[in-house]
Amino acid sequence: MKNKKILIILSIIIFIIVFLIFARIPILKIMYPRTYEEAVLVYSEEYNVDKNLILALIKAESNFDEDAISNRNAIGLMQLMEETAIDVANKNGIELDDENIQEELCDVYKNIEIGTAYIASLLKQYENTEVALAAYNAGIGTVDNWIEKGIINKDGTDIENIPYKETNYYVRKILRDYEIYQELY
Repeated sequence: MKNKKILIILSIIIFIIVFLIFARIPILKIMYPRTYEEAVLVYSEEYNVDKNLILALIKAESNFDEDAISNRNAIGLMQLMEETAIDVANKNGIELDDENIQEELCDVYKNIEIGTAYIASLLKQYENTEVALAAYNAGIGTVDNWIEKGIINKDGTDIENIPYKETNYYVRKILRDYEIYQELY
């Protein structure tokens, strides 16, 4: 009787392990969706940014909530600040109605276009994904200051030295999610 119980428990454990091994990809695809993939593909090609990086950014910024507004008033899927969005739109010839900016930035296509144009400019400026992500989160001036003071290297080799805990965590989270998106898709 005791051996039968042990055999049943072992069978259940083996079943659970096998299930988790084979269910890993479908479970991860639920956790890492490609929501708004059409817009992501359009703008990833237009601005030459890996679609998986954009998806990882959206996941980290808003978890795919197009109406998200942060406590700092960052808006939409890619959590854009109004001033940054206006600047990026002007530099890239993107039409943006300044009078209805909050509504405009909640538009999926508009938000993804401006956010993708912004990360593309940061990637070009810093020539490094980690540093570009830090600038997306903490701001260009802050990151330039860190580089100037030798707190972080422009090549991102010491990105763990980012002094803001939130930005440090943010960069690591997006890099992890980016890797998962690349693996899944």
